[in-house]
Amino acid sequence: MEQRKLGTQGLVVSAIGLGCMQMSGNYGPADEAEGIKTIHEAIDLGINFFDTAEIYGPFENEKLVGRALKGKRDQAIIATKFGFAIQDGRPIGTNSRPEHVKEVCDASLQRLGVDHIDLFYQHRVDKAVPIEDTVGALSDLVTAGKVRYIGLSEAGATNIRRAHAVHPVSALQSEYSLWERDIEAEVIPAIRELGIGLVPYSPLGRGFLTGSLKRAEELPEGDWRKVNVPRLQGENYDQNLALVEAVKEIAARKECTPAQIALAWLLHLGNDIVPIPGTKRLAYMRENTVSLNVSLSAEDMNWLNEHLPAGTAVGDRYFKMGMSLLDN
Repeated sequence: MEQRKLGTQGLVVSAIGLGCMQMSGNYGPADEAEGIKTIHEAIDLGINFFDTAEIYGPFENEKLVGRALKGKRDQAIIATKFGFAIQDGRPIGTNSRPEHVKEVCDASLQRLGVDHIDLFYQHRVDKAVPIEDTVGALSDLVTAGKVRYIGLSEAGATNIRRAHAVHPVSALQSEYSLWERDIEAEVIPAIRELGIGLVPYSPLGRGFLTGSLKRAEELPEGDWRKVNVPRLQGENYDQNLALVEAVKEIAARKECTPAQIALAWLLHLGNDIVPIPGTKRLAYMRENTVSLNVSLSAEDMNWLNEHLPAGTAVGDRYFKMGMSLLDN
């Protein structure tokens, strides 16, 4: 398995990671046994970068990842995230106050069953707390040995620079894919200038770029996408199908799947990029890993960029509440 550096502080991970959120619900019913089996085979295939968060479940996904990695800690780089106030099992807003960051770290360590978190991200920028204060708390956690590297998620260029001035940021996690390219204008140039790695989440467009995802109205109850992703709804879905057809066309030429093309496109953009496709299914994890063997020429990359340029997708990626949490 190819290894890639995230940031300049020494963090090295497999070139593709595994998003674990779906293993605790969100995209339909959870299947813990299948999720743990998927994590174990991912390790066998050379994947060592596993992504979770306190909000997934909430709390249950960290516990699952901890159970799956028991006895395998030395084979795993564990990334988790903080940044929400959670009450009665539901997020009620952001909270990145320094004292809360430290409380969440201790709770996450306990749920994961480990003595340190490899990569600790701020899940969303807290507009009520100066990012310098939050990163100062993260720096304290690094000094204490509870966290090895720090990251941000969905942060804008200005806050990335402010955070990095306090303590080196190793990775930025943001939604980035062939149908979501807003970070290309300002954020990617900023993190490359600062030497920060990029970890794209939802690299398959929440499943849309696989070419097999149903419209939101047809998804089962309990699937988060059913009511939270405008791009999958009604006329937006219909218009966005043209994007999938373009991915299918080049996939047919390359004799691979659309998902593998979408991931290969990201992998070919630079060795500072490590996508973390999420799945709860062993078969999909295997399929995603094969994307590392898909070769795209400069002509292929240009063709994809021409057919899926930035701003092409119709509809927001979240509804109003989700969009309000983004650092624009």
